[in-house]
Amino acid sequence: MRRHTLTPRPGWQRTVEEQGLVYPLTRHPDGSLRPYWDESAYYSFTLDEVEALEETVEELHRMCLAAAEHIVTGDRFSDLGITDPRVAQAVAEAWQRRAELPSLYGRFDLRHDGTGPAKLLEYNADTPTSLVEAASPQWFWMEDRFPGADQWNSLHERLVAAWKRQATLLPPGSPLYFAHSSDDELGEDLMTVAYLKETAEQAGLDTDWISMEEIGWDRLSGRFVDSQLRFIRSCFKLYPWEWLTTDRFAGHVLDTLDNGGGTGTTLWIEPAWKMLLSNKALLAVLWELYPGHPNLLPAYLDGPRELASTTGYVAKPLLGREGAGVTVHEPGSDPVPREEACCYQGLAPLPDFDGNRVVLGAWVVENESAGLGIRESSGLVTDEYARFLPHLIR
Repeated sequence: MRRHTLTPRPGWQRTVEEQGLVYPLTRHPDGSLRPYWDESAYYSFTLDEVEALEETVEELHRMCLAAAEHIVTGDRFSDLGITDPRVAQAVAEAWQRRAELPSLYGRFDLRHDGTGPAKLLEYNADTPTSLVEAASPQWFWMEDRFPGADQWNSLHERLVAAWKRQATLLPPGSPLYFAHSSDDELGEDLMTVAYLKETAEQAGLDTDWISMEEIGWDRLSGRFVDSQLRFIRSCFKLYPWEWLTTDRFAGHVLDTLDNGGGTGTTLWIEPAWKMLLSNKALLAVLWELYPGHPNLLPAYLDGPRELASTTGYVAKPLLGREGAGVTVHEPGSDPVPREEACCYQGLAPLPDFDGNRVVLGAWVVENESAGLGIRESSGLVTDEYARFLPHLIR
């Protein structure tokens, strides 16, 4: 794993916008606009490195599924902050019927510097973003700058193939809706949903478009409807389950939830069992089941334990995006009280490449490794000001 500097292509901003990346720049707190898509540098890997990382990702995914099974069979929902019995029941039923429910993709965030085993930082399995830039612009960047090179990137092909395989699980006679929240100011969720809608269409699915705020409830029929009062039988939503099960329509979601078998009226993708994998408590359950595993960091739910005096730790809210609420604690530092439930994970500072802190975003589609996206940040926490850098295989 190496970092290389490179002169950006002339007109790079317009190029990546045309390839689907609608926000190539990020506005920082000082008001300045700086590249989010950053092709002034790139990373290279050997084929052996990539193949080893692929194996690691698929093993981690299998371990996460085993952890989900453990949570359900052991009734560990409260460890995840799932205290509503109806929500727990819905998640458990979705898990038991998971073979009947479409489930598409996820992103592992890994700490890796090329010299030792990759370490799992978290699993974004419900509403992962940074998909578009990983699937399309970085592939076209490689073809422009390094013709004939290769890349850890089969995302587009695998997504289309996944939709084709899962088409029979969708309710017949109705389009698959794609939804995001209109509160998304950056356009990241909109961009991601638009791209996934395109892959579904390439798989031959009938699709439609709606925002979460436009989804209506028809009291007469007791079903979710679009603005033309058409029933919404299936919907891919880039909208976290913890919101879907707590907002004002939560009761209707649970009343009409299709968990396979055709017993409900609305099939949501990702399915409800993804709540088990998108929660930071998963990290502690994994460490409990696989203590000392080379690809895991110690993690606990009841406090930092020995981490406070040994490696230091990172306190992560059980739910959150873009590093929100994450705090870093060096060894021996004074404890900081947290009111919210957290996972306390061993501190493994992100590797430093020329002053840039790097995290690998490794994608899975269904159950298979599918690609890589790399983000750089200035600090130890990868936040909304991180930059995306392309990569290739040497």
